[in-house]
Amino acid sequence: MAAHVDPLVVGRVIGDVVDMFVPTMPVTVRFGTKDLTNGCEIKPSIADAAPSIQITGRAGDLFTLVMTDPDAPSPSEPTMKEWLHWLVVNIPGGSDPSQGEEVVPYMGPKPPLGIHRYVLVLFQQKARVLAPAPGGDTAASAMRARFSTRAFAERHDLGLPVAAMYFNAQKEPANRRRRH
Repeated sequence: MAAHVDPLVVGRVIGDVVDMFVPTMPVTVRFGTKDLTNGCEIKPSIADAAPSIQITGRAGDLFTLVMTDPDAPSPSEPTMKEWLHWLVVNIPGGSDPSQGEEVVPYMGPKPPLGIHRYVLVLFQQKARVLAPAPGGDTAASAMRARFSTRAFAERHDLGLPVAAMYFNAQKEPANRRRRH
């Protein structure tokens, strides 16, 4: 019988983005009608809008959701890693990110070169996270470049993740983009 190898290890999410952890919380992520599975390919045009995410847990629990691209600007030279695509704090258990406080608005995948990994990490908070005051587009842009999921988790005493998923995306040829 073959040993199970965690797709988060194979995809180097564990190592590049987060430390080794054991997922303890089921989470469903869907772009339109496509359910996300670790390592699947999602066309950037399908991921223009934020995914629908259902977080389990009790209503009194609070969660933080982080989405980054550890391969920015290119997988061979990720000098801007991690690029922050979305940050939502204080999400009540049993709900979705729209019920939390969006610190950095969702930005869909726009891989300029190569195949990029887009990583969604969920942390269970020990206490309410004080969300930074909205500073407009300039503040969000400054937060996006060279973000560190590990450093953010440490700064806010989040501990290890309770769940993580990732998908791959690459630039679509102009003539193959889905029409809206």
